[in-house]
Amino acid sequence: MRSIRLRILAVIAVLVIAGVVAWQLLPSDEVNSDPVAVGTTDDVTSLDPAGAYDAGSWALYSNIYQSLLTFKTGAVVPEPDAAESCGFIGQKLQTYQCKLRDDLTFSNGRKITAEDVKFSIERMIKIKTDVGPWVLFPSLKNVVTEGRTITFNLTARDATFPQKLATGAGSIVDRETYPAGKLREGTTIDGSGPFLLQSYRPGKIAELVPNPRYKGALSKTGVPVTVHYYETSEALQSAWKSKQVEVTHRELPPTVLAELNPGDPEMRVTEVDSAEIRSMVFNVRDGSPLANKKVRQAIAAIVDRGALVGKIYKGTVAPLYSLIPQGYIGHSTPFFDAYPAPDRERAKQLLLDAGVQMPVRLDFGYSGGDVTYDEETQELRRQLEAGGLFKLNVHAVEWTKFQKEYAAGKYDAYTVGWLPDYPDPDTFSQPLVGSNNSLHNGYSSKKVDSLISDTLQYSDRGRTSADFKELQALVGEDVPLVPLWQQKDYVISTTDVSGSQYLSDGTGIWRLWELKRI
Repeated sequence: MRSIRLRILAVIAVLVIAGVVAWQLLPSDEVNSDPVAVGTTDDVTSLDPAGAYDAGSWALYSNIYQSLLTFKTGAVVPEPDAAESCGFIGQKLQTYQCKLRDDLTFSNGRKITAEDVKFSIERMIKIKTDVGPWVLFPSLKNVVTEGRTITFNLTARDATFPQKLATGAGSIVDRETYPAGKLREGTTIDGSGPFLLQSYRPGKIAELVPNPRYKGALSKTGVPVTVHYYETSEALQSAWKSKQVEVTHRELPPTVLAELNPGDPEMRVTEVDSAEIRSMVFNVRDGSPLANKKVRQAIAAIVDRGALVGKIYKGTVAPLYSLIPQGYIGHSTPFFDAYPAPDRERAKQLLLDAGVQMPVRLDFGYSGGDVTYDEETQELRRQLEAGGLFKLNVHAVEWTKFQKEYAAGKYDAYTVGWLPDYPDPDTFSQPLVGSNNSLHNGYSSKKVDSLISDTLQYSDRGRTSADFKELQALVGEDVPLVPLWQQKDYVISTTDVSGSQYLSDGTGIWRLWELKRI
């Protein structure tokens, strides 16, 4: 998912002092009843799950909508949520069947039926927005219902289909209040998640209260939560310092994160080895200078990840040399193997071989407004323009507009982040480099598509390692993108809020129901 949606190694930095933590976590007789205030810089693109495929939107969806399946903290296999049971029929991995719970209602009071599930999935694919999650279901042939049973028929084997259903793409909406052929507008929703959306102001605030009608995987739904959205990490830092928010997640400035101390008695700090990545993506359509593979390879030969990690991100990210990040099956380092160190002379020779005039002029886009991304872009610009090999025309664009513009092919190169949708390396393959991928850069490779298809054949995901490594080697050769870094995940909270260590495990699910007052 864009972070701009892991096999996570849940390395949680929690200081446990014997005899102290126990009483700290017990509610007192005078617990503050105000909503827990959470701050983030992840914006919500759309309240309609058919219209967004980004971290901010999906974080909210996981609280106000329900899918047939969900992931418990740290789990790699989903379990039923709106479903009573789910499973593949037979051994071909082409028929997946779920039985819907019989006690579900939308927030408007209407009973949820199997037809609502069918409608939600088919509608999302039919609307097919440029920034929607329909790309997750290329093999879905049809959805058939009978009573409470929903059957998904696939055109090809897909061992990851259950995991895809457990994401925001599987959100169930009311077929009577969501239009079939277009996105629902406005600031209200009809969902069945653990929270009700009491009020919403785009880019500002989302007020959530526990849903008394919720039935599903959770035994309890938590306390009221108010989410505050900030345009920049600096604004979030200011809100934290002035105590306007009690929990922060994604993202305080790198300078602040680098100085965090898990032993600080004034706050709770949770640090998780996440699989959030950031890449420079290339428009390979005809007409772009980067349609020429050698020009893309020249950029890969120049990029200095060490400068980004040290100068810009202060060590809060790690250099990434592969499509699939560390911690996942099949991780390898093709970009390090091919480009072990920045080499301007090699880049120049590649451009000479490509027969292009230097400097190569590029339109470069990124989501603007945040100082860190501004600094990152300036560093990348410095690296590419040094020596007169490239000349960048930089565009800093508001996030929602930026998504639409790079999807339309406005930029030759652009930087985007990506959070895994589900704990499997497939979440980095089809959505990022498969044909009709969510990055909308025009890249398509029959060999890559074939390898992606091969990896979906196996229920035993360990058997996919060789195929994923071969796929990454092809990406390292074709260079439709250049991986830049992999980031850790930080959640900070005040000492009078418990449960913040469970808010995120790097999967994109936001477990606001875990937050409580002490």
